[in-house]
This record gives sequence, structure tokens and C-alpha cells, in this order.
Amino acid sequence: MPGLSLPRSVRHLLEHGLFRIAGATFRGLGLQRASAVSGLLWRVGAPLLKRHGRALGHLAASLPDTTAAEREAIARAMWENLGRTFAEAFFLREIAAEGRVDESNRAVLEAWLDWPGGKVACAAHLANWELAVAPAQAERVDLWSIYQTLKNPRVDADVHAMRAFLYRGGLVAKGPGVPRQFLKVVRDGGAVALLSDLRDYTGVAVPFLGRPAPSTTFPALLAVAAGAPVLVCCMRRLPGVRFLQTYTLIAMPDTGDRAADVAQVTAEIQAVFDGFVRRWPEQWMWAHRRWG
Repeated sequence: MPGLSLPRSVRHLLEHGLFRIAGATFRGLGLQRASAVSGLLWRVGAPLLKRHGRALGHLAASLPDTTAAEREAIARAMWENLGRTFAEAFFLREIAAEGRVDESNRAVLEAWLDWPGGKVACAAHLANWELAVAPAQAERVDLWSIYQTLKNPRVDADVHAMRAFLYRGGLVAKGPGVPRQFLKVVRDGGAVALLSDLRDYTGVAVPFLGRPAPSTTFPALLAVAAGAPVLVCCMRRLPGVRFLQTYTLIAMPDTGDRAADVAQVTAEIQAVFDGFVRRWPEQWMWAHRRWG
């Protein structure tokens, strides 16, 4: 019947069933095929969605020297990357264990690992961002991080279980108590890793791809508390379900003006992301509302 809606519990049950079927199907295909098949499906299907237009608009505003055809190609390659990332979520343990994440400048990670006391790292939604912490996790760092819960609690529980092994400290649901909890983590010498490229109206507006973008100050605030540099991780997808990670270490200034120091580090973090996205635009997630 038109307008018929299922009870939430039934809808969640059906969604969870479809999620489990997708996972079983991908597992049956194996990593390489699952990544390729899912990438192709997203490349073909996602441009039919409203978000494709949003991605093209962001590309036009951020990369004005590109042609319409170039922007379309970038957006379709972005959808393929997201489709691959979705399928690869069911293989995260295997990808991490098989050493599929290489590093272009390992010495920077080692300098961060050797830093005494609390540690702060951040990454952007580049390539398969779920694996950005895999090299640090392999070094037995007890990382903590935040995640946004999904509306479907059954699917949320499965997704959390798939990712949690990367965060031996804890993978904590976003909530009002998390900032204080993570502040204590870094002050006690622990390590926190955060995705830091999404819109955040509680942060500060800093330049990103040519426009002021409201950006989270949380990594910088934690770094100030820890007296530690921020490790910025940028990941690039390579052929054959392999990845190359590049690190940048941002030192905390100490001008005596805490607000200015936090704003400066926040701007430097976003500048690192900016440079990487400009070089490999197809690797970033253009479809979300970054600027407003």
C-alpha cells in the first residue's frame, strides 16, 4: 500500500539482514574481487544520487581550473573509492595483517611513536581511512578514537566489531563526555586518533581548498594538553588493494595565547589535507557538506 511504513524494529531487522548478506557475499568473492565489484557498482550507481551534484559543486568551487569532464571523472573515481572502502570494511583484519599499508616516510611515524607522554594523531577521509591507524596499531599503540553511531543499532554493533581491533584503547561513541575522557587519556600518556576533516561549527573557520571551512579544534586542544605534536596521516589508494600513507608532524606553538595556538595548529592540519586533496582529488570524500 502507498505510504505504508514498517515499524522501526522491523526496518532495522531487514537492514541488518541486508548488511549481513552483503558481508557474506563480499567474503565469498574474496578481497580483490569484492573491492573491484563494489567499486564498479558505486561508480555506476552513485552518480544517480543527489549527492553526486553536491560533489560536482564542491569540485567546481574548489578546483575552478578543471573542466566539467574532469570534475565528472574525479567524482566517479571518488564513488569507486567509496565503494571499494565499503567492501573492504569486511576485510579490515586481513588487510592490516597482510601489510597492505605502506609508508612513504616511516621516520616521521617513528618520531611520533618515540614522543614521551600523550600522543595525538588525525586523518582525513582519504582512500580507505579506516586503515590510517593500522601502522601505529601494528606497533602495539593502545589507540583511542571516537565514532558516530549508526541509526540502526544492529548494524552499528557489527560495524563497531569490525573496526574495534584497530583501537585497543577504546572506540568510543560520540557523546558529551568524550572530550573530557580523551583529555584524561592524553594527560595520562595515552594516544588518541581522530578523523578531522568534517564540518564542525563548534570549531574555527580556517582555509580549506580555497574557502573558509568550519573545522574541529579537538586535535589541537588535546595536543596543547599533552604538550605534544600532532601526527597528520594522509592515505592514498594504490592498485591491488594496497595503500600508501604519508605523515606530517605538526609541532605545538607556545606563544602564551592558547586560543591562537589552537587556531594555528588547526589551520596547519587542514593545510596538510588541502595539499593532499589537490594532488589526488579522487581520493577524498567530496559529497559531504564540508563548507556549510
